Amino acid sequence: MKVYWLEQIQSDVPPGNDWLSASETACQHALRFAKRRADWTLGRWTAKRALAAYLNLPAQPLVLAKIEIRPTVSGAPEAFVDERPCAVAISLSHGNGRAICAVAQSGIELGCDLEVVEARSEGFLSDYFTTGEQALVARAPAAEQTRLVTLLWSAKESTLKALKTGLRLDTRSVMVSPDSSFDVNGWSPVQARYTGGKVFHGWWRQTDNILRTLVANVPFGAPISLSLEAYSADRASRCA
Repeated sequence: MKVYWLEQIQSDVPPGNDWLSASETACQHALRFAKRRADWTLGRWTAKRALAAYLNLPAQPLVLAKIEIRPTVSGAPEAFVDERPCAVAISLSHGNGRAICAVAQSGIELGCDLEVVEARSEGFLSDYFTTGEQALVARAPAAEQTRLVTLLWSAKESTLKALKTGLRLDTRSVMVSPDSSFDVNGWSPVQARYTGGKVFHGWWRQTDNILRTLVANVPFGAPISLSLEAYSADRASRCA
């Protein structure tokens, strides 16, 4: 099983909204705060570009406008193309001017997250981490603890997204076990065990101060970066 991923930053988003559907444009305009609106727009841009690349559709606004990311009852994203559900699994994370989207075949539980590597308080650890995870952090060299805490938190977020619960579920119901002993194309393994009996397999990667995690309920190889063709506002649409 293969999992694909794409990351974009704010400057990748083109001017104008012709790549959004009418309902998405209305949703964007309803967002009052500029930062929330910018994060939402970047998330939609990243997801549409990822899906277009995964489905081998041209990067043209008329095509992207026919791809919609809609929230399910649980709040998890679901992809539609031409008003029809798209047979893919998708997960999305955005914040701090950056967004990531994971895409895979339908039928799997998939989650992704990105986080800034930054210090968190002792109270954060005691509130959100299991005793085993707290002990793991305590045993780690001081220079590695900030990254380790960020990794554990990000993997929890990815797992809760895969479970389609988000932070409505106690984060201590997920126990994360990272592995830094080897990497594949910059990705290292991580595993998360949910107290409900599920095991999630995944990978993590850090560049600069940004850490990403991707998990699924089945094992998969290191995530594959999606190749993007140049965005073209005047390319003929194959979906027209």
